[in-house]
Amino acid sequence: MKSYTGITYLLSVGVVATAFQPSTVSRQVLRPVKTQAYKQSSTSLLSSAAADEDVATIQILMSDTGGGHRASANALRDAFNVLHETEPDRFPLKIHCDIVDIYTDYGPFFPYNQYVALYKIMAEYSFLWKWFYEFGSTPLGLWLNENALELSCFEPFQECLTRNPFDSSKNDKRADMIVSVHPLCQDLPLKILSSLDSNGASRSEGRVTPFVTVVTDLGGAHPTWFNEGVDKCFVPSDVLKKAAMDRQVKENQIVQYGLPIRRGFWRFGADYTGSPEEQDEATEMEGVHHKPTIRESLGLKDMTTVLIVGGGDGMGGIIAQAQAVGEKLQSLAASKNENYQMVVVCGNNKAAQTTLSPPQTNWGADIEVNVQGFVNNMDEYMRASDILITKAGPGTIAEASICGLPCILSSFLPGQEEGNVPYVEENGFGCYRGSVDGMAETVQEWLASPSKLEQMRDNALVAARPDATLDIARELADMVYVRKEELKKGGGANSKKETQTKTKSIQYGMGPF
Repeated sequence: MKSYTGITYLLSVGVVATAFQPSTVSRQVLRPVKTQAYKQSSTSLLSSAAADEDVATIQILMSDTGGGHRASANALRDAFNVLHETEPDRFPLKIHCDIVDIYTDYGPFFPYNQYVALYKIMAEYSFLWKWFYEFGSTPLGLWLNENALELSCFEPFQECLTRNPFDSSKNDKRADMIVSVHPLCQDLPLKILSSLDSNGASRSEGRVTPFVTVVTDLGGAHPTWFNEGVDKCFVPSDVLKKAAMDRQVKENQIVQYGLPIRRGFWRFGADYTGSPEEQDEATEMEGVHHKPTIRESLGLKDMTTVLIVGGGDGMGGIIAQAQAVGEKLQSLAASKNENYQMVVVCGNNKAAQTTLSPPQTNWGADIEVNVQGFVNNMDEYMRASDILITKAGPGTIAEASICGLPCILSSFLPGQEEGNVPYVEENGFGCYRGSVDGMAETVQEWLASPSKLEQMRDNALVAARPDATLDIARELADMVYVRKEELKKGGGANSKKETQTKTKSIQYGMGPF
């Protein structure tokens, strides 16, 4: 999941200069552009639910710079629904999630409202990403980012944080709680909440609206993820716990479970008719995780399978990777008289899908090849496979570990994804290979050693955190329930003392207001 801090600095001087002027843009009442992403930004409820006082509301802030941030937001939304359905005694209230790409929908001008397009350009030129990422981590870079955002985006982002969770065209009802799943959604939203809750008296004090960060990086993260003013900061690894503490986030504010991942990767797949404690690994493996059954359902052959994934955006040189690995598997099949299968998921890269499919590519009779575009059942493809080749995205790595799938990491974005390589290697379920020849040779090496593959599979399962999404959702639900009760009793923005007393009494470990 990508930190997009670098884009802010690209035109930071111009942005700051513009913000100091009495621009009409900054005074306009902004409404989000009705993009397709915007149309999907909210969870739909029955119309009567909008007036139902027994619905808690959470606004989740993110940006579609890569697919991981929205995937994490959707995972949390799904987890709230599952908890309400399966643990109604503890979670009697529905939780409605208003998921918003705050930069695309509320960014006042370039570059803020073009982060998604700019991300794709930056990701293509890793040297640029590296420069901006590293500069953005310096004290000067952090200062520029903080001040440029506040000067340019305070008023439009305030429109976002005050929008009705059920009807974004209105600003008559705020969400009960705010959750950030993006590195550029901490500092300014916290200032806005302080201003709102103190009736404009302060941008640094007076906040009572709960604010939580859920970090969606894994082995490394940009400093902007961590703000000491949050109530809780959920991190997936020891490395990021230390990074949070280095940024003055207190240990009692930090919670470590794992990454929020898509529902298909939760423990026991999507089966939540009974509690996980009532099921066992044997039942699991004979059910939703049984390779031959999954392969049959996907229309695949029941044979050793290598999965190559290009991500939702199809980046990462997937054509060259597939060609090199395909040639290697053909050679192995011919020399050893064994059967192999390769599945290539191209994401939204339609050109790659066309190039790798007949008639442009004829793979021959020695191997089975299945080429897909964007898929919504990646959990099934992973569980059907024996080796994964992928870029070092944190979500994909976390999902692969849950499936016990050894990984060959093909590339990484400098900065936060760079730390994912040692995470995989030190946990013993994969390696990094920067060339297509190296990837193909590693596939050959692993296939020649079934015992090594089995050990890496076991190591991946040890590193897996299949319960993380539900664990995070439980704590968030507890927090929003308390806030909902406070609001019912009249504990609004002017009741800071009462709110602090109540939240401390149940030991939330909430940070400074």
